[in-house]
This record gives sequence, C-alpha cells and structure tokens, in this order.
Amino acid sequence: MAKLYFYYSSMNAGKSTTMLQAGFNYRERGMHTMLWTAEIDTRSAGKVKSRIGLEADAWLYTPETDLFERVERAHRQQELDCVLLDEAQFLTRDQVWQLARLADEMDIPVLCYGLRTDFQGELFPGAATLLGIADALVELKAVCWCGRKATMNLRVDARGAPVLEGEQTEIGGNDRYVALCRKHFSAALAGDLDAVG
Repeated sequence: MAKLYFYYSSMNAGKSTTMLQAGFNYRERGMHTMLWTAEIDTRSAGKVKSRIGLEADAWLYTPETDLFERVERAHRQQELDCVLLDEAQFLTRDQVWQLARLADEMDIPVLCYGLRTDFQGELFPGAATLLGIADALVELKAVCWCGRKATMNLRVDARGAPVLEGEQTEIGGNDRYVALCRKHFSAALAGDLDAVG
C-alpha cells in the first residue's frame, strides 16, 4: 500500500537534493515519476534546484491547483510510480488531503519535502497538515554554526540582523535565511547578534 511521506527540516538540510536523488532512483529502475514545486518560488520557475547543483524539470502548483485531478490525468496518460513534491510548506490543507487520496485511492507513493516552520517558529499550513496526516515523517538534519542540529529558520536583513516581523512567506535562500538551533534562534530574536553566527 502506498504512503504519504513528509521529509521536513530547516533551511539548508538538503531537502531538494534528497528529493532529486529519490526521483533519480525511481527513473533509474525504469519507473515514471512526476515532480512538483511551488510556483511562488520564482528563483527556479519550472525546476527543482538544489544548492549543490542538481536540478530537474517540475510541474508548478499554486494554491488553486487540484493536485489529485492533475496527477490522475497524467497517470491515465503514463502510469506513475511516484509523485515527488518540493516546497511542501506552501501546500494548502486541501492539497495535502488530495495527495493523501493519491496514496490511498490510486496506490501512488507521494513524497513531500519542505520546511516545518517559518522565520517566527510557526508552522506553515502545508507542514501542519502533513505533520498531522502523513503516514511517515522523516526529519532531515541541518547544522547550526555551533554544531547542534538546526531546527529553526531565522530571517535576516541585508546586514545580517534578525527580522522579527513580516509576511510568513518571503522567498529567499542564504541571502535571507540562516538555519539555527533553537538556542541561537531564541537568542537572535532577543537581540543577541552574535547568536546569528
């Protein structure tokens, strides 16, 4: 029986790299996959890109995309062995349930990769629903500058100072975010600039 998986972490843990490797493993065995990523992430429109240089073409989803319908239609054209989805934090609650239906009703494994929390330590809607209903939760490890496991995403301004307010979603990479352990994240939010690393 197929499952819905959620691979989650802070920034810079290799989520996209891990996803691209999983997709490659399926294709190497002659199996067919469908890769998805969020249209809101304009840094690599139409592609899943990793920081180490791996990339692959992907379908784009928006909050309005009916993922069940789109995957079912593609599956009728070419039988799919796996669906892989990057930037899963941007999924809506309904979309997560659509992905669960793919696993439950169509017996297609669905592997989702994304952030658990935002720059204020709050769950993203897609991550919250995945944490609640996924069959398997897998934490990917990132490392804080101090050597501890990084679990938090600190948003920083152009000078490297912590950003305390703003929209939940602001697209960026190492220029806008720093992965930190909870201790240094809390210290940075309290105004300790040395905690940023």
